[in-house]
Order: sequence, then C-alpha cells, then structure tokens
Amino acid sequence: MTDGPEPLPGTRARSGRRFRVLILAPVFALIALVAWSLASPIGASPDDDFHLASIWCANAADTAACKPASNPAERFVPEAVHRAPLCYRFHDDISAACQATDFSLNPATKVLTDRGSFTGSYPPVYYATMSLFVGNDIEVSVVVMRIVNGILFLALTTALFLLLPRTRRATLVWTWLITTVPLGLFLLGSNNPSAWAIIGMGSLWIALLGFFETVGRQRVGLGVVATIAAIMAAGARADAAIYAIISIVVAVVLAFRPERAFLRLAVLPLVLAVACVLFYLGSGQSSVATTGLGTGSATPPGLGALLTYNLQHVQSLWVGSFGVWSLGWVDTPMPPIVWFGAAGSVLVMVFAGLAHISRRKLIALGIVGLVLWLLPLYVLEVGRTFVGDSVQPRYLLPLIILFVGIALLPVGNRTLRFSRLQSVIVAAALIVAQSVALHENIRRYVTGLDVSGLNLDRVIEWWWPIAISPMGVWIVGTIAFAAAVVILVREASRLAQTTAPMVSLSSWSSSEIG
Repeated sequence: MTDGPEPLPGTRARSGRRFRVLILAPVFALIALVAWSLASPIGASPDDDFHLASIWCANAADTAACKPASNPAERFVPEAVHRAPLCYRFHDDISAACQATDFSLNPATKVLTDRGSFTGSYPPVYYATMSLFVGNDIEVSVVVMRIVNGILFLALTTALFLLLPRTRRATLVWTWLITTVPLGLFLLGSNNPSAWAIIGMGSLWIALLGFFETVGRQRVGLGVVATIAAIMAAGARADAAIYAIISIVVAVVLAFRPERAFLRLAVLPLVLAVACVLFYLGSGQSSVATTGLGTGSATPPGLGALLTYNLQHVQSLWVGSFGVWSLGWVDTPMPPIVWFGAAGSVLVMVFAGLAHISRRKLIALGIVGLVLWLLPLYVLEVGRTFVGDSVQPRYLLPLIILFVGIALLPVGNRTLRFSRLQSVIVAAALIVAQSVALHENIRRYVTGLDVSGLNLDRVIEWWWPIAISPMGVWIVGTIAFAAAVVILVREASRLAQTTAPMVSLSSWSSSEIG
C-alpha cells in the first residue's frame, strides 16, 4: 500500500533543487554577518568599553585577562579593552588608527576601570558565555565573539525554520529580513549584549507559538528553542527580560484555547516567565524602572513640556533602527537611501500584514504597540531626559521585531502574498540599503568620514591584520547578503502560495475584523 500518488519526476527534481539552493541561505547569511563583524574595530558598538571589560572579567577575577582592585567595583583590564574606542567615538572624522597598538594580554598595559558589570549591573549569562572566547590576542578574541553571535543567530533561526509549521515559516523569514537592516546587522556583528536581546526576542515568541500548534518531537524541539531564546534574551539585558515576558504573553494570547491540554502546555511559558523575572530582579539594570537612564536636564516645572516634546519625538526611536539614527556610538550617520529602503520595506510589509486581522492578533499588536509607546516615555520622564539623550533605538529594536512579526502572521484562510514585482522591489530595497550601510560603516573606521569615495582601499588608515582588504569585505558582504535575500524571498513567496494558514488566530470569533 502507498500513502498517495507518487510525485511526478519533474516535480521531485524541482523540489530537490529548491532544497539544495535553500540550504545555501544560512551560508550566505553567515558570510554577510562575518562581513559586518569585520566592518568595525574593537569597541565600535555603544558602551563597548563597559561590555568588553565585563566580558574579560566575567569569570575568575584574578587572571591574565582581568585583575582585581581594592574596590570591588573596579578591575584592572588590558588597555586595549578599555581604551580602544575612546579616541574615535563621537568623532566620525577620526579613523580607528588611533587605537592602542598592543592587543595582547600584557600585564604591563593593564589599566584600572570602573566601567564594567563587576557588581551585577547586567545579567551574567551573555558575559560569561563570551568570556569563554577570551584568548591571548584581543583582536582575534573580539572577532571570534562576533562570529559566534552570528552563528547562534543562524542556528536558532534555521532550527525554527525546520521545526515550525509551514504556515509560520514565511513570517519568520520576512520578519528577520526586513527588521535587521542596518542596526540589527550591526549589533549581530558586534560584542554588544543587545545582539542576544535581538536573537532571543525574535525567536522566543514564534517558537512558543509553534510549540502550542505542533505535536511530538516537533513540539519538543520548539520548546527547546524557546527555552534557549528566553535565556539568551533575559541573560543579556534586564530590559530584554521584561520584553521576553511580553513575548510570552503575546504567544499565549495568539495560541490560547480553552482546553485542559492547553493549560498543561502553558507550564513551559509560565516557567520561562518566572525565570525572566528572576533575571530581571537579579540585575542592577532593574533600577532604571525608578531612576531612568542617566541624569536629565529637565526640572520639575518643565515636566509638562518634557512630556509634550517626547510624545512628539518618540517615533524617531521606532524608525531609528532602520538608519534614521546613526550606527556605532550614534556617530556613524547613514545616507537617506539606507533608511528609505529599510524603513520603507518595513512599512510596506506591516501595512500588508494589517490587511489580515483578527481579534487576538489585534490584541497582541495592541499590547506590543502600547509598550513601544509608553515604555520609552516612562523611562524618559523618570530620568527627566529628552528623546535623543539616553534611550536609543537599539533598546526598542527587539520590540519592533516582535511587532512586525505579529503583523505578518496569516489569519484564517488567508495568506500574505505579494506579486513578483512587489517581492523584487522589497528585496532590491533591502539589498541596496544593506550594501550602502556596510560601505558607510567600513568607511567611517578605515579613514573617517572626512574621506569619501567608493574605493575603500584608497588611503587605508586602519584595518584588521588579515589578507582581505576593506573593499573586498564590502564586495563579499554585499554579494552574500544579496544572495541570501534572493533565496529567502523566493522561498517565502513559494510558502505563501503553497500553504494554507492555520485557523487558531481567529478562533475566538467567527468574524474577521477589517
């Protein structure tokens, strides 16, 4: 007996070729992320002097990498770890050639610093994991850590793609494609713990949604991915721990069924939520809830004016991740073509997704939308600061990814389909935006932005001691990203045409909204 008719030979051949091409997507994506890992020097992401010192001192406090000081809030760390970004940050005309030249763990070049999570101001998991890759050469260690972050991102995303129901795969693909240019790519190729916040938040909610919708080994696998994603997010930043809880709530809202079986499955998200709360409470970052970020300049009589200003400008934090704000220490401005292509793609896709709505999808979007609006306003008000002073787009990017992902979920018997021309336009916009952003980011550190021109190899002031040149990294990164986008857009379009969505998102009501 057979389970059904045999597929036509031509169909089987096309399916085999499609699969072989599809498995190249993570390879090309990794090459593009490695290009971003090489596109900036040691200390190029925000507060890297803090984060690198925290990594170097994450394990035993008395090693060649980190020495204790008389004050428990201070450590002696290699000079390059602490001072690498200090000479070029906030000065986009100064290249990274001003860095220290000794990148070894030479004890003679140790400097005292209080810039680090030495007393538990940040959750410990990210720093402890990255400290495993601390070696004798600081430059090599930094690049290895960045590449490891990229591998972790692609490992979780690939696992999700293989484990999720086919109806959820297009959402996964489109969400990552349109939300990571350029800030997401920059952070994924950096040493900043925000990389894990992005990975964790972008993976957790959809892994839990798939967990509720599948059975057997598929469900077990998605439960494992959800657990890893929650630990990565909550173990990297305290705010990401709160975001993870929001992500868990969203998944429960989207998948809820008034059945005993659902309540049994809900034990996992409940445990993950409790773990996230513990991470948050155990972190010194939790004080932001009462003190805000930094010291503000607004006096009590001016709080009304402060709120009015922030209400009118908080939107810049939402679009800042797509090139409206600068990269690096907010000192690497992006040309308008970057934010036009990146932000435009997001807006087009989200509006298309909102054409298909249900009550629970609307509730989920409302929850995340309110948090995106109210959370930065609250932090700014408590800290008496204006938009642009302390809260940055990278803090909200994990929530943006969650909002976009929910918006792109199919509802009922509908699918989110685009014509070939629409898909080509979005893909082209992302490819161009990524290429220009990568070029501009490399240029900023190789020569400083006081030098212009396409050729990055002309008048090189700083570069890694590797065989491939800045121009070579840009060309390879551009081609690899373009190849990954083309493959994934074609796959997302094929999935939308060959699968019917699941009905769980509209099961609260037989009628659709809109």
